[in-house]
Amino acid sequence: MALRVTFVATARTSERPAERFGDDRPLDQAGWDEVRRAGGGLLPLAAAELRYCSPTPRSRATGDALGFAPLVQLALRDCDMGRWRGLTLGEAMAREPEAVDAWLADPRATPHGGESLLAFIGRVGGWLDTRPREDGCRIVAVAEPSVIRAALVYALKAPASTYWNIDVRPLSTITVTGHAGRWNLRFDGPFGASHASSGVWAQPTRA
Repeated sequence: MALRVTFVATARTSERPAERFGDDRPLDQAGWDEVRRAGGGLLPLAAAELRYCSPTPRSRATGDALGFAPLVQLALRDCDMGRWRGLTLGEAMAREPEAVDAWLADPRATPHGGESLLAFIGRVGGWLDTRPREDGCRIVAVAEPSVIRAALVYALKAPASTYWNIDVRPLSTITVTGHAGRWNLRFDGPFGASHASSGVWAQPTRA
C-alpha cells in the first residue's frame, strides 16, 4: 500500500549565512511574509489525512499559518549538535576547526558531543518508515530543511555524504511515495501559480 508524504520546508527566521545549529527562534517578519505569499499555493496540502511538523517554533508556526494544524513529532527534530548548538558553522570552525573538519568528513563522527549525521538520518528515516500504511494515505510534514535533507538521503538510499549536496528553500516542497524500505522521489507541478513545489537542487559547497 503506497503512502504519499509531502515535506514542506519551514519559512525563514534569518538569511542563510546567519543560520545556527539547533536554531529555535520563531519566524521573523520575512518568514511571515513568505507564508502569506505562498499560503494559497500550498492550500491543497491541508487536505492530507495526516499532518505533522518538527517541534521547532518556526515549524509549528508555519504549519498553523498554512492551516494544517499539524501534530508535533519529536522524531522530526533537528540533529542534536551538542556543544555547537546555537553556533553558526563559521563560529564552530573558528573554535574547533579540526573537529568541524572531522564532522564534515565522517558521517559517524560526533566531535560536538551530540548526534552523528548517520544517526540523524536513521532517526528521520525511521519516522518515515513507520507512518500508518493505508492505501492512498496522504501525509504532509512541515520540517526544518535539515530534516528534509535527511529524509531524502534515507528515502533514496544514498550515501550519507549526499546530505551536503542537497539544499532546501524556505516553503519549498518535495514528495516521496511508497512504503517502508522502498521510497520514490516525486516532483509535482506547482501547487499555485506563484509557488514552485520542487525545492531541492544540488549544491557544490560542503555545508
